[in-house]
Amino acid sequence: MRSSHPSTEPEKSINWTLLKLIWPYMLEHKVRIVIALSCLVLSKAASVYGPFLLKYIVDTLSREQASPLVLAPIGLVLAYGFARFSMIILGEIRDTVFGRVTERAMRRVSLQVFQHIHSLDLDFHLNRRTGGLARDIERGTNGISFLMRFFVFNIAPTLIEIALVIGILLYNYGAAFAVITLISVVLYILFSIVTTDWRTQFVREANQADSAASTRAIDSLLNYETVKYFTNESFEANLYDKTLADWELARRKNRLSLLSLNSGQALIITAAMTAMMWLAAQRVVDETMTIGDFVLINAFMLQLFMPLNFLGFVYREIKSSMANIENMFALMTLSSKITDEPDAAPLVISGGHIVFDSVSFHYSADRTILSNVSFDIKPGEKVAVVGASGAGKSTLVKLLFRFYDPTSGAITIDGQPLKQITQQSLRHAIGIVPQDTVLFNSSIFENIRYGKPDASDAEVNTAIRLAHLDGFINQLPEGSATIVGERGLKLSGGEKQRVAIARTILKRPPILLFDEATSSLDSKSERAILTALKEISQGHTSLVIAHRLSTVVDADRIVVLDHGRIVEQGSHEQLIAAAGYYSDLWRTQQRTVRQDPEMLD
Repeated sequence: MRSSHPSTEPEKSINWTLLKLIWPYMLEHKVRIVIALSCLVLSKAASVYGPFLLKYIVDTLSREQASPLVLAPIGLVLAYGFARFSMIILGEIRDTVFGRVTERAMRRVSLQVFQHIHSLDLDFHLNRRTGGLARDIERGTNGISFLMRFFVFNIAPTLIEIALVIGILLYNYGAAFAVITLISVVLYILFSIVTTDWRTQFVREANQADSAASTRAIDSLLNYETVKYFTNESFEANLYDKTLADWELARRKNRLSLLSLNSGQALIITAAMTAMMWLAAQRVVDETMTIGDFVLINAFMLQLFMPLNFLGFVYREIKSSMANIENMFALMTLSSKITDEPDAAPLVISGGHIVFDSVSFHYSADRTILSNVSFDIKPGEKVAVVGASGAGKSTLVKLLFRFYDPTSGAITIDGQPLKQITQQSLRHAIGIVPQDTVLFNSSIFENIRYGKPDASDAEVNTAIRLAHLDGFINQLPEGSATIVGERGLKLSGGEKQRVAIARTILKRPPILLFDEATSSLDSKSERAILTALKEISQGHTSLVIAHRLSTVVDADRIVVLDHGRIVEQGSHEQLIAAAGYYSDLWRTQQRTVRQDPEMLD
């Protein structure tokens, strides 16, 4: 069974194959990489040569001479200063030049993941965890940035510098210094690897707790109204605090394990430095080395262990980054169950004739939603589908949009099976006014323009007028620039429905769907919305999903569903005369309205 959310557990070892996925993004900037590598080489040359200049300065100043030389030390000091400055400035230039490579890679990868997630089917999005998903993408892109910058320009150069220093010590001062340096470096790297692998469990727990807390917070805030309806603020706060408590505990374990790692690394560095200094001091006393050599070895060890200490941090971060990158790229391996056929062609609308031919559908084998449903909607015709809740009405909309494919049977538009046309062209040809209109947290104007992003202001204003939304907008202090709030919470149900109608008018599709567009409205709003719907559906093929039968009495044909099966078809008058299932529904609803005439107000 496909998981809708990839595991947050990192592997026991680093998955180096991920570098193959990142490498193509780097190759897009070959010139910048060459410049950055050149700066790297020059910077390391200056770094290695600096201690030698320091040795020459000390040896020159320590010579016993009647007339001490002045120009030589000054020249060496200036050369040392230039070497240090060159090392620093070349490193800054390198990072600045390479920054464009990492930023572009982060942008490209983020966009690809975003597009891929949008391409996944409805089933994935119904089961996703929005907060955790967002964190996975954020941590993954940051991991790519870290990996590209630090692996290329910190780990590899540090290893090269270690090899150079060991070679210089071996050549100039003998095997003892080289062996101490080599052993300390090997011990440091092995200790860092083993301890970091042990710490992985705590990093994983911290990431999982972080994702859980984020998911809980976002889910609660998105359902703000529901929380308020049931006065469950304290309940939500307690749930959130429990996830934060898990996060706090995971972070504490992570921090204590980090203390163990840093302490062990410090012990190895201190022991190596002490041994090297003790050995060098003995050589100075024996006069087989100069004070300048002592200073050089000390400078080399400090210069070596500074990046080596950083290497421990980098390795820890690489472990975490690789896990985060793997989680993000795992999203890219998920595939949609609904895909275009290789030979799929764009939909060509000649009239808008829709045919449901023996359509059956189920989410699981033990739960049938539709069973052998057959009906058609002729060009320009308005057909309504009615029935009790759970009859399968809204499933027809999902199938027509091809969010799902029928278990059996077929749906065609102007003789073209949905499976043989591209999803984009199909959805472009259909406009919908849904039961629950969710708006973006921007202005009313921009929410309407969403129906046709390239529409002019004049086109948007025309859609506002045709949707009878102009009267409401004119009453607002900021007019159409009014921000609607998260998910449109600042607007009423009727106002949001009119925005949805205006969107659809702006889109101007040949096929219109109305999925219980007035089910949650009062009678006044309902009448206004029905008037607008009637006006925009003129000349369009229309499918209306309705629970309230009074809203579809003017339909050309009414299809009655019961438990996923068609039990009746015909006009309102024909179905009333038939005295069947529809007639019973009509009488029940009319009786309810007579008993409680305010139920729709």
